[in-house]
Amino acid sequence: MALKALLLRKKIDEQKKALAVLREKDKDFDTREAELKKSIAEVTEETSKEDRDALDELVTRFDEEKQAHEDEKAKLDKVVGDLETELAAEEAAQDTTPPAGTNPPADNGGNENERKDARIMNKRYKVFANMSEQERSAFAAREDVKAYLAEVRTAIKEKRAITNIGLTIPEVMLGILRQNIEGYSKLYKHCTVRRISGEGRLVVMGAIPEAIWTECCATLNELSIGFNDFEVDCYKVAGYFAVCNANLEDSDLNLAAELMDAIGQAIGLALDKAILYGRNASGTQKMPQGIVSRLVQTAAPSGYPSTARTWVDLHTSNVKTIANTNTGIALFQQIALQSGAMKGKYARGGKVWCMNETTRTFLIAQAMTINAAGAIATGMGNQMPVLGGDIEILEFLPDNVIVAGYFELYFLAERAGQKFAQSEHVRFIQDQTVMKGTARYDGGPVIAEAFMAIGVNGTTPNATMTFASDTANT
Repeated sequence: MALKALLLRKKIDEQKKALAVLREKDKDFDTREAELKKSIAEVTEETSKEDRDALDELVTRFDEEKQAHEDEKAKLDKVVGDLETELAAEEAAQDTTPPAGTNPPADNGGNENERKDARIMNKRYKVFANMSEQERSAFAAREDVKAYLAEVRTAIKEKRAITNIGLTIPEVMLGILRQNIEGYSKLYKHCTVRRISGEGRLVVMGAIPEAIWTECCATLNELSIGFNDFEVDCYKVAGYFAVCNANLEDSDLNLAAELMDAIGQAIGLALDKAILYGRNASGTQKMPQGIVSRLVQTAAPSGYPSTARTWVDLHTSNVKTIANTNTGIALFQQIALQSGAMKGKYARGGKVWCMNETTRTFLIAQAMTINAAGAIATGMGNQMPVLGGDIEILEFLPDNVIVAGYFELYFLAERAGQKFAQSEHVRFIQDQTVMKGTARYDGGPVIAEAFMAIGVNGTTPNATMTFASDTANT
């Protein structure tokens, strides 16, 4: 088994080298293409037919050669991907081989190929979705990862919140139904994220002053500009699963991928909630400052830094309610008018609109029209009509509430991204294995007036949001 894996790695290296050689030729094709485009641009009415025909022949030959080049690259890329998949399956088979002197598990109604396919299917799970085939292979080949997976497969879980754990030990494993949640955090990619250690401070330049007109030989006027800062602390978002080892031994699930993904989703959900509704340092739970929580403030919080930007009351200008009498195009006109309160002077990107599925469906219905063909159509998709900007669906948001703004002006200090670990020592006597995930962040809206909360259908936005209780530290 180990020899086959070694041979597969050798083949992968050979194919990758051949692929690299082909990719080096991309520059030559780019150069030729640029020269042909230049020649085509120089063609005029005075250009002879012979020259035109010769140029056509060169273009045709170039297209054929480039297509053959791209086909060869695609073919080699597929070969590499197939070999890496085969290698991953081979390593998985080695990891699940029973120790010497033990009996292999019974088939229980399925055959070995079906069980292997199920393991491979689960291995290629969303936790690795953002990795290429090469990155996944390198990840799986790491010694610490292989040791981690080997321990997970030989140990299992009994967790407080995991019910019906026996369902993970079916006669024939057909897969597992999961919530359709994309990625770990939907808002992380829109925010400005900086990795820091120790104390952190973001410097914010004040408004650019206007230069002053005067006579050519007159004395210059001094301009004034100020700087402010935005300080960040450190808060942790985390959780763990504890699972009985006896159940883990019989589970057909790829528990490494399943549990890592479940914890990652949980942390991502808590992070998105904090970005929108975080309470900062108030209360018993510490977390980043949320956008809505900042917008509804009616006075500067105690201890507001003197070096920070001047605190501005936004609870009237940037928190709006649109009456339920506004429907159809009138509703979108009101959204457009009210969104003018968002100031993007410090932003270079576009707006992001956050809402839940119910709110998005309501807007889709309001945007419906009958087109020229007599069919029902809507201008509402994954972009906000007319105003533009991505729509992010976050189910924890209240119905009929939209939180929008230039999210690049939300500063997220990442002291430590998501980390996963497991230990069989912490609950050794209970015969349980514990898996945990942690991440450490702080942050808040640096330019608060770049955001707003809009309530449609007569709803008034507020900062009420339920977070999971910190029972372990109460």
